[in-house]
Amino acid sequence: MKKLLWISCLSYFVIGLAHVVLGSILPVLLEHYDQNYSAGGQLIFSQFSGFLAGVLVSPFLNRRFGKRGGILIATGLLLVSQISYAFLPPWGWMYVIAVAAGFGFGMIEAVIGTIIIAAITEGTAIAMSRLEVLFGVGALIMPLIASPLIAAGWWRLSFLIVAAFSLISLFFWGSRASFGKLQSVLDDRAPRTRPTKTSTQSSRVGKKLPYVGKQWVLLGMFILFFFLYVGTEMSLVNFMPAIFIAKLGISESAAALTVTFFWLAMAIGRLFAGVIAEKITYRMYVLGSCFITLLLFILFPFSEHRIAAFTILILLGLFMSGIFSIALVFSSKLLPGAEETTPSIMIASGGIGGAILPLLTGWSMDHLQVAQTAGMLAVFAGFLFLLSFAAWKMG
Repeated sequence: MKKLLWISCLSYFVIGLAHVVLGSILPVLLEHYDQNYSAGGQLIFSQFSGFLAGVLVSPFLNRRFGKRGGILIATGLLLVSQISYAFLPPWGWMYVIAVAAGFGFGMIEAVIGTIIIAAITEGTAIAMSRLEVLFGVGALIMPLIASPLIAAGWWRLSFLIVAAFSLISLFFWGSRASFGKLQSVLDDRAPRTRPTKTSTQSSRVGKKLPYVGKQWVLLGMFILFFFLYVGTEMSLVNFMPAIFIAKLGISESAAALTVTFFWLAMAIGRLFAGVIAEKITYRMYVLGSCFITLLLFILFPFSEHRIAAFTILILLGLFMSGIFSIALVFSSKLLPGAEETTPSIMIASGGIGGAILPLLTGWSMDHLQVAQTAGMLAVFAGFLFLLSFAAWKMG
């Protein structure tokens, strides 16, 4: 169990790097290609379209090659795509590479999330929080590395750093190390579900329809929730440097550090998110986090000084830190018998949001004022709070 969790944490660290590498260097990347922020939004859209494809295709590849085989394929694709990014090919090819990169880290996230939720029955939130901590560490380190590289004019090396860690992850997953009792879970090429009272009473229907009754309503609510959350988070981390440049007039290299501050707060928050959620219940954690996130997004447009803006950014990182992982566990617990299906659906929903909402955010950066873009993010947070309240009532 410890070995699997350790290597899974390494993979989450890699996808943390991959998630934010474009956002960390987006202003200078667009300047290099003489593109506007709408084109940047389209690039993020392409990457998360690939992310969605990776999540949706992962069950098929898992059945064909096993979960470990699927992770190897996805990690290899991520490695190749990051090396391709570093060569700075013609702009049109960047969209193709973005799809491949998104496919790689989308499939890795879906497969590992499914393994952990299905295999760890006690303290699931704590295990998922550990993964998310390493994701956050990767996401905060990437901008920290990118900032001096931007200042030195070597920002394209950011992609090669992601490639190097992808290669290390590929080595560990490809080794012949045994995972003990969990080896069968990694090598199994058939979908696995846990028996429940519902599936026992109606096994024939349960195999075809893992959701019954109000579970379909809950499923729809969580699909929309993850769509909005991931879309909001990706809009924030990919356009936060640009927002701070336009709002406060800071330099491009300094703006890249805004993402580091955000992910540093994320990583710290995730150290405690699982423990807190286990104590106060998953639904209370998600509801409280969404409420405070909404308040912070409402305050952000009114922060005219750097200290105030950075303070709100850090608080956003702290209170958004556990929403994804705890909501993922929460949704799986509310929908028993579909532990193999629910995480993939939720991550796929997040992938769609991560593709569409940054596209909208990129457009707003070109056509609206910065305060209006920040206000749009507050609206997204408002819907997140309403959905979390509805889930709290039904949960």
